[in-house]
Amino acid sequence: MRSGKSLSLSSRVAIIIGGGSLVTVLAIIAIAYQALVQDFEDLLTHRQILEAARTSDQVDQKLQLRLNSLSAFASQFADDDLPDQAALEIALNRQTAIQDLFPAALLIFDENGCAVAENVYVPNRIGTCYLDRPHFQEALKKRTPIVSKPIIGRTTGRPLLSFLAPIETDEGDFLGFAGGTLDLGKTSLLPENRNMGLYESQGIEKIIDTENFLYVDAGNGSQNIEPLPPPGADALTDAALSGITFGQVNGQDGQPLIYATNHLQRLGWVFVRAVPYDQATTPARQSFLQFFSISLLITLVIAALSYLLVKSTMSPLDRMTTRIKHMAEQPDSAMRLGESGIPEVSNLAGAFNRLLEERDGLDRLKDHFMSSVSHELRTPLTSLTGALKLLSSGTTGPLSEKSQSMANLALRNGERLQLLVSDLLDFNKLSDGSLKVRIQSEAIQPILYGTVEDNNTMAAEHHVRLMSDSGELPHILCDKHRLRQILDNYVSNAIKFSPKNGVVRIKARLHSPEYVRVTVSDQGSGVPDSFADSVFKRFAQAETGTTRSVKGTGLGLAICAELATLMHAEVGYYNDQGAHFWVDMPTSGSGEALSTVADEETDS
Repeated sequence: MRSGKSLSLSSRVAIIIGGGSLVTVLAIIAIAYQALVQDFEDLLTHRQILEAARTSDQVDQKLQLRLNSLSAFASQFADDDLPDQAALEIALNRQTAIQDLFPAALLIFDENGCAVAENVYVPNRIGTCYLDRPHFQEALKKRTPIVSKPIIGRTTGRPLLSFLAPIETDEGDFLGFAGGTLDLGKTSLLPENRNMGLYESQGIEKIIDTENFLYVDAGNGSQNIEPLPPPGADALTDAALSGITFGQVNGQDGQPLIYATNHLQRLGWVFVRAVPYDQATTPARQSFLQFFSISLLITLVIAALSYLLVKSTMSPLDRMTTRIKHMAEQPDSAMRLGESGIPEVSNLAGAFNRLLEERDGLDRLKDHFMSSVSHELRTPLTSLTGALKLLSSGTTGPLSEKSQSMANLALRNGERLQLLVSDLLDFNKLSDGSLKVRIQSEAIQPILYGTVEDNNTMAAEHHVRLMSDSGELPHILCDKHRLRQILDNYVSNAIKFSPKNGVVRIKARLHSPEYVRVTVSDQGSGVPDSFADSVFKRFAQAETGTTRSVKGTGLGLAICAELATLMHAEVGYYNDQGAHFWVDMPTSGSGEALSTVADEETDS
């Protein structure tokens, strides 16, 4: 027996579809999230590479602009000899545009690399020779404009960039150098807008002089030249010096960084840009949450639509189940299922209807067989019972004690068989609607007295006493013979289920102004709870263990219920230290509707 409630098929299918969709979506989301993070990581890395390269290119363009300007200025001294110091200094002071490019100093050097003129006075610089410097030697050798690597000024002691452009005559004779210097502590070559958005994004930008192991810009907002930290102290600096142009490292706070580098060969500088790794995962996570929310909403919509679709598909089956239950409770050969809807449901309804047709055919065959057998048995049973009564009564002559006992036994069994045949005939009449009742106003006391008298013999055989109790009661509307049939059945069952030396009571009381209740009570174990719904159904019998406790056809109580219905009465039972079966019979004055049927013959 199934306990509790389980989900309907439509709910199960909807859960399977919705759950499958959700699992699929979650799997896709998990894969998509990893792909999103990787894409954003690649995008952010590529952006840092581009930004580092852009900064490097802008610095290189500024250097080239200064070299081109200095070279153009050097070409003004293409005469056979350099002018004297005064004339050179006048010429230097006139170059305001070039002075803006070289705010630290503009200088003229002779062919030996010695300073002969300057526009910004520095003690002891005039007359100092610099030909030993590598960039002077390179410019002398190549006769091309040169910019030095970051150096420390010989006379200023400041970190400088030195620019040189050879001065040559038209015939190609070398006369000296035009030079310009930048004080790296005061003048920055870096783009002014390079930090726009960088600090907002918590990014880092550093410029490293790989020749001298200095920070040109340490990324802390200071323009001071600073020495590099020792190896291992800053993973970002170590990565930039390793030659790996991009990748991931952990910052000084332990947070992962995405970095990229670009090398400016002319100066030996490495431009480093880095941003927190969260900038890759945060947009990916936001996109993931949006995608997950949309996917979850779509999954819920799919589940709801699936449930509605399955519900609409299964609703014909639900209706069919309801009708089948109704047909099982109230069999009607005319009831059939509608063969419509989807093919599966239509085919099922058709198969069930054919099954009903087969059942109806079998029922008709069974009814015909039972009717024929009952009628064929009734005539010889009547003769047999009559003959046994004559023998038992001694009409045909005295019998020996043993013969008399056997005759009495045969008579009792014959009468029992006659009652069974009568039950079968009544059952057939009730089934085909041909049983008739004749309702009249009757006194209840004679009916109860007759019931006790006629069942005393059976009670004595089972060692059970019968007792009746009625008192003064109004007349009832009934078919006396059919009411006796109900009471006899109640009493017979009570005797069978009563313990030895038990008492079966037949009691009549006024249950309401319209009904008299007749109750037959025993002292047995009562009706089992498992049998409660089947007491008044056909061919139903209570069982003890795995075998029936008493023998019978299982039709008696079903016939009682249908006979009561024909007489506008009601039947029922309850357990209270034994079984109590009752029938409520309408009184003679119970209403106009019942009075009109008094003394009339009623068809079922």
